[in-house]
Amino acid sequence: MMKIFRGFKHPDIAPACALTIGNFDGVHRGHQAMLSLLRGEAQQRGVPSCVLTFEPHPRDYFAAVTRNPARAPARVGTLRDKLIDLGACGVEQTVVLPFDARLADLSPLDFIERVLLQGLGVTYVLVGDDFRFGARRAGDYPMLDAAGVARGFDVARMNSYEVHGQRVSSSAVRTALQQGRMQDASRLMGHPYRISGHVVHGRKLGRHLGFKTLNLRFAHWKPAAAGIFAVRVSGLSDRPLIGVANLGVRPSLDPRDVNAGRVLLETHCLDWPGHLGEEGAYGKIVRVELLHKLHDELKYDSLDALTAGISQDCQDARAYFATLRHHDH
Repeated sequence: MMKIFRGFKHPDIAPACALTIGNFDGVHRGHQAMLSLLRGEAQQRGVPSCVLTFEPHPRDYFAAVTRNPARAPARVGTLRDKLIDLGACGVEQTVVLPFDARLADLSPLDFIERVLLQGLGVTYVLVGDDFRFGARRAGDYPMLDAAGVARGFDVARMNSYEVHGQRVSSSAVRTALQQGRMQDASRLMGHPYRISGHVVHGRKLGRHLGFKTLNLRFAHWKPAAAGIFAVRVSGLSDRPLIGVANLGVRPSLDPRDVNAGRVLLETHCLDWPGHLGEEGAYGKIVRVELLHKLHDELKYDSLDALTAGISQDCQDARAYFATLRHHDH
C-alpha cells in the first residue's frame, strides 16, 4: 500500500528516499516508464521510492494569483485518480506538497536544501528532460546535478518516452482528450481514460425522465475531456456495466441547481443491476472509463427534446458496444 503524506513534516515519512518530482497529470506511459526506473533505483539503494507532486497544480495557483483563469490548464485527472495510478505503479510513498506563495518563492537552491534534503532526505533524484524548478522556474537539470555532486545525492534524467514516434506527454494526452480522440488518449496512457469518485445525489432529473444516473461531482477541476461518451463502469457489480455519460458543467439557468457550475460526470447504465435497487449506488466509489465520444454537450430547449436526445445517445452507445463485441469475435 502506498503511503500518502500532505507536506513532508510528518513522523512516518521515510528518512531517506529515491525521488521523482512532477505534476503527474494523468499518469501516462512516459510517467509509468519513469516510475519503473525509479523503483529499480530505490531497490538498489535500499530506500523507498517516492513521488513529490503538487496540489494545486502550479499553473492553477498562478492563474488564481493573477486572476487569469484562462492560465489554468485543463487537467487530465483528479488528485484521487493520480494517487490511485501512482499506487498501481508500485510507488511506496507520495508527498503532496501544497503549492502556495511560500513554495512559489523558494529559490532553486532553497528548494533543494529545504524540500529535497531536509524535508525528504533524497539519495537519488530522477527528473524528466524538461524539468524546471524553483522561483520563476530558474532551476534546471545542470543546477540540480551540480547540487547533487556537492551535497552527495545522485541525479539522473530520463529522455522523453515515445509511442509510435510520438512523444508521450500530459499535453499530448490533454490534446487527444480535448479533440475527443479517446483511442489515442488510451494509447498514450496505456489504459482507457478513466475517472473515479463517490456517487452523490444529483437533481433526480434523470430518474424523472426515465434515465437514472450515477453522479460524480468535482470541485476545482477543469477536465480536458467534455461531452457525451460511451462508457464502462466498475465498482457496482462483479462485472463492468456499459453506459452513456455526460461529462461537463451543464451550464444551468437555475441558480439553485445543486450542481452550481461544478464539473459533473453523469452516467446512465444501460442495464441497471436489479440488486442495487433505486438507492443502492449512493456513497459507493465507482470508476468510469470513457471509451468513445459520441458528441459535444448539447443544449436542449425542452425536457421532451432532452429525453429524445438521451434515448438517441443510449442507442448510439449500444451500437458502439455491439461493434466492439463484433471485433472481439
